Amino acid sequence: MAKSIGDAVLDAALAKIATCTHQTVCSGEPANYAGIAAVTLAAKTITAGSGNGDWTIAAGTQRKVTTTAHSAVSITASGTATHIAYDDGTTLLAVTTCTSQVLTSGGTVTIPAHKFEFASPT
Repeated sequence: MAKSIGDAVLDAALAKIATCTHQTVCSGEPANYAGIAAVTLAAKTITAGSGNGDWTIAAGTQRKVTTTAHSAVSITASGTATHIAYDDGTTLLAVTTCTSQVLTSGGTVTIPAHKFEFASPT
């Protein structure tokens, strides 16, 4: 039996991701909100909500939420960036991989635009 999840449910999950107010470049994948601190290399405060400048929820062949690029983000610790974590100040809501690159404390980094997406039911 085929199973699918409706667009309204997928959009609710995307809307929850869009409540994130912090974008953190990490040297590893944090397991939870408390774990972010141990792997933080750079962090940026972002604006929550779809359409507020940092998040956009959209349809298409995939249901997706996209965050904008952020440049000149201050690097606060040296290490190799491997992940970007998103949280709302109390809960880790999403993590994605990034292009591995060595970051040096005192410099800046650009976090490119990227998206989280789910397949729409067929």
